[in-house]
Amino acid sequence: MKSYPTDYLKYWRVIRFYMKSKHGLSQADLDIILFLYSERYFDRSDFDKFAELVSWELGRFKRLWKEGWIEHFRKHIGRSRSIYQLSQKAKNVVLDIYRKLNGEEIPTSLSYNPMFLKNVKYTDKVYRTMILQMNAYYREKRNESRAKNKEDD
Repeated sequence: MKSYPTDYLKYWRVIRFYMKSKHGLSQADLDIILFLYSERYFDRSDFDKFAELVSWELGRFKRLWKEGWIEHFRKHIGRSRSIYQLSQKAKNVVLDIYRKLNGEEIPTSLSYNPMFLKNVKYTDKVYRTMILQMNAYYREKRNESRAKNKEDD
């Protein structure tokens, strides 16, 4: 079995839960944003094709547009259809996910992570314990990498 140098998906569930909690997104919303990230521009039919794969919600496109996750690239004029793109806000969420998957720690301060507030659901408390473990794991990996680099010098 082939082994990969970095186990990107080890903490995917924790990172995903944090992103959903931080940005108020559902799993389906996040899946759609991740899919559309590589689609530089898209129209409504492109959105609808992928949205068929996730849980059904009648006004999802309109809601994501109103909340600022999707924006017009070109508005409907005459026979040309509207073309959309992800907003900078949505692109930043995806980039933040990639940074976390690459080992950047999830913040544990109250101002940056709503899961660390006092009055949160039990699930948030379970995940914040895992965030602390994940951050410690990433710190340990970084320290091992630095030690190895010093040995190589």
